[in-house]
Amino acid sequence: MPALAQLTTIVLDCADPGPLAEFYRAVTGWEVTSSGEEYAYLGSDGVQLALVRVPDYRPPSWPGPDKQAHLDFQVADIDLAVKQLLELGATKPDFQPGGDEWTVLADPQGHLLCLAA
Repeated sequence: MPALAQLTTIVLDCADPGPLAEFYRAVTGWEVTSSGEEYAYLGSDGVQLALVRVPDYRPPSWPGPDKQAHLDFQVADIDLAVKQLLELGATKPDFQPGGDEWTVLADPQGHLLCLAA
């Protein structure tokens, strides 16, 4: 079946796009391709990540019913990646349902992400 559409951008609402773009630049290695007071875009080939300022942004709770989406990242060494992301400002919630298979973190503005080998 032919595709009806092509995914181009994943958009995350946030309180402050600039610092969050720098966090995800460090995570992905993608360059910030466009930014302003209200937005930042990373990546140029394939799917981009956009961060958009939203007044009174509130991060999702974890665990909680208002979690709507999260990002999954594959890493070579989970423990090393967790250590490095914590140094960049991520936090590690107490609730970790992945056991040894994946680790849940929250970026500096509270968006959830999972790291798996």
